[in-house]
Amino acid sequence: MALTGRAALLAALGSIPVGILDPGWTGILAVNGPLALACACDYALAAPVRRLVLSRSGDTSTRLGDSADVTLTITNPSRRPLRAQLRDGWPPSSWQPGTEIEASRHRLAVPPGERRRVTTRLRPTRRGDRQADRVTIRSYGPLGLFSRQGAHKLPWSVRVLPPFTSRKHLPSKLARLRELDGRTSVLTRGEGTEFDSLREYVPGDDTRSIDWRATARQSAVAVRTWRPERDRHILLVLDTGRTSAGRVGDAPRLDASMDAALLLAALASRAGDRVALLAYDRRVRALVQGRSAGDVLPGLVSAMAPLEPALVETDARGLTSAALRTAPRRSLIVLLTTLDAAPVEQGLLPVLPQLTQRHTLLVASVADPHIARMAESRGSAEAVYEAAAAAQAQSERQRTAEQLRRHGVTVVDATPEDLAPALADAYLALKAAGRL
Repeated sequence: MALTGRAALLAALGSIPVGILDPGWTGILAVNGPLALACACDYALAAPVRRLVLSRSGDTSTRLGDSADVTLTITNPSRRPLRAQLRDGWPPSSWQPGTEIEASRHRLAVPPGERRRVTTRLRPTRRGDRQADRVTIRSYGPLGLFSRQGAHKLPWSVRVLPPFTSRKHLPSKLARLRELDGRTSVLTRGEGTEFDSLREYVPGDDTRSIDWRATARQSAVAVRTWRPERDRHILLVLDTGRTSAGRVGDAPRLDASMDAALLLAALASRAGDRVALLAYDRRVRALVQGRSAGDVLPGLVSAMAPLEPALVETDARGLTSAALRTAPRRSLIVLLTTLDAAPVEQGLLPVLPQLTQRHTLLVASVADPHIARMAESRGSAEAVYEAAAAAQAQSERQRTAEQLRRHGVTVVDATPEDLAPALADAYLALKAAGRL
């Protein structure tokens, strides 16, 4: 059989089996003099790895589900050409399953005194900070018989932000907000608590809105119009305890709570309200406050990115104390937590008066859509038992929610897809009723 290229050269240099002529061969072979000389020369002509100069550039953040490009610049200061394979090491969650080898490995050739760039495209599967590991380079000689291998530690971090999928609901909620604010042609009469303007009375207006002093100064009856108050304080409280780790679908409950909090923060900041964030389980995990309307959403997204559920029971008293310290004046406190009976009855209810005495409290919880499907299942004995268990679980949640409502708490209980718009609607309803 005719041999070509490197195999033919090696066969000419010495009689060794062709099957072992592999570029990744690392074993020890007994070879004759010419072959040993060829191997030694090949090793000597391989560009040194330690002398290479590497630097990084590119993206430092991306949203979950999007990609991030990180560029490596490799400079070869030696007098030998670099022929190499390069592996850019990152945590496994930096890529979709099965794509790591293709995305992280590169072939390159760098002439002496020149530089080349290679780009690693990350597509993370989890939120948080992804830290680059070492860059491993294998430099080959011209024959590819031997190689030099070394690693360079080159720090780089990419922060994977929450995806904010509920952003699609923002235009419709802003339209409702403009309606409440009186900036559209539709004027909602009698809502809000902040005086807006005077206009002429029309049949159907609330007679309590008549301004008798203004009426006395003109020939027509004048009524006051109102708009929702601005510059209110909103505190978003994320419960990051063990109940937030429960998975609903493909994601933990904490992720759905974050998405709902981001939509509410975007809406409230557009409404002129001040938004703060507190994440707590047994200690403060994240705190964002004092941001301007333009900076609040980026600040919340960055603070939420590294948050992970803690597998501990949330300290309700500590959470309440932290919330009261963060919101010293009257505020709307939005607590994103569970409606499971035990954590609420043993943890939240005993400390509830401390929150409701000075603040308006809204509790939002992620419901499991699988429970609703189980409640509707029939057709077999097993399905009937599942339906009974689901009905009991739903009854307990409704009982817990009713306990909170009796204390003046507004409760939102919705599936992950519906939680964000439902929470935004509850905020608008409170604002329209003048309860903020």
